[in-house]
Amino acid sequence: MDTEAVRSFVRAAELGQLQHAADELGVTQQAVSKRIAALERELGVRLFTRTARGVELTADGQAFLPHARGVVAGVDRGIAAVRPGSRALRIDVLGLRSAQAVVLHDYWRSHPGTELDVVTLRVDDPRVAAAAVRSGEVDASFRTLPDPAALPADVRMIHVFDSALELLAGPRHPLADAPSVTPEELRGLRIRVPGIAPRSEWAEFYDQLVTAFGLRIDAAGPHFGDEVLLEALAESAEVATLVGARDRYTWPARFGLRRIPVVNPVLAYPLSLLVPAHPHPGLRPVLAHFANLAPLPEPVWRPSWIRQEVQLRVSQSTSAQTVLPPSARGR
Repeated sequence: MDTEAVRSFVRAAELGQLQHAADELGVTQQAVSKRIAALERELGVRLFTRTARGVELTADGQAFLPHARGVVAGVDRGIAAVRPGSRALRIDVLGLRSAQAVVLHDYWRSHPGTELDVVTLRVDDPRVAAAAVRSGEVDASFRTLPDPAALPADVRMIHVFDSALELLAGPRHPLADAPSVTPEELRGLRIRVPGIAPRSEWAEFYDQLVTAFGLRIDAAGPHFGDEVLLEALAESAEVATLVGARDRYTWPARFGLRRIPVVNPVLAYPLSLLVPAHPHPGLRPVLAHFANLAPLPEPVWRPSWIRQEVQLRVSQSTSAQTVLPPSARGR
């Protein structure tokens, strides 16, 4: 099997467009199309369907993707074994508009020579991401296991920074003109957060948020994408959502959406990195960059797993100190 065809398939699946995959791989779109077509002939199945926005995986493509990632990861590990230090640092983020990707982009802009490969594993269960770190498929993953004791023995979880939540509401919402809001003021309001996947870290986060502040989180129904949600907010006088302060969203000016900070306390979504016990050498300066981010203004509410994570990290200090830069210790 042509491993470059498998690599082209994986990148097209992760990026959703053949042209983006071609740009990243340094080949033409036609070359990527031919590679994938040859792979489909060899496998005897269709891997993609074309849409107005690019390509989407078929059921067979979804079944093949994790195995294809393993093939690519194995090839990359083989190359790295004979050319130490030649492989780019590969970090998984939840989405390319997420705070994680934004902060990584800030790091790369300040260190333009860095070999950095930002990917999205597109899995909801953080244990799957931990397995990808353990296998070497990725060098680090922006995921959190709410129970740090569930981490594999050779994977560490490092709390790297917090993302403050903001209320995102349309111009007709009763809080649209507020300079800031408190969790108490959000109580009883309908907060739409579609796409809360069972067993995901954000499912646990919102469960704890509801318990702590009595919020009304509406997660019913399928998630049709950010664009659909933003349009619904623009038209509604009662529905709002919560977004991270660093998350990147764009919408037409006519929507008139407002991003309103939540204060007293600030609601912090903690972001952690899953890393192997013996990390890629390029990870240390990235962690140092995160450690120098400005802290959130007090008071701050965080979910309970942060305290558990810190306690676990202290108990594993010998191993953890090999991962953390001096400026990141004790966070």
